[in-house]
Amino acid sequence: MVELDKHGALLILRYLPPYEDRDERAYLDALIEIGRRDSTFALLAVFAGGGGLSQAGEREQALWFKATRERFEHHCRALAIVRPDANPRMIETFQRLWSMPLTATCDEQAARRFITQHMETA
Repeated sequence: MVELDKHGALLILRYLPPYEDRDERAYLDALIEIGRRDSTFALLAVFAGGGGLSQAGEREQALWFKATRERFEHHCRALAIVRPDANPRMIETFQRLWSMPLTATCDEQAARRFITQHMETA
């Protein structure tokens, strides 16, 4: 199941079970929608750790990162990624892509606190 919810300046992207055949396309379409955003926002991305992308999906995601890098960096005030396997190395990887405040954690409440803190200072 993939959902992109909008709560004012907060975007919440969820990629969770039960997984369906159309989830990969829905996830990639959600990225496209996020990449088109022309106002400031914070992104909370919640992943269950399954539902991996196909090779073609990985490529499309990588191309999205490249194509939207400047726009995403300009508009996104904070990024919090929730995954069961979150670790400091994940943060380092994403910090190579973007300079906005970001975190990776297995705790959604901690991610929400992080996002709230950075939305208040934006």
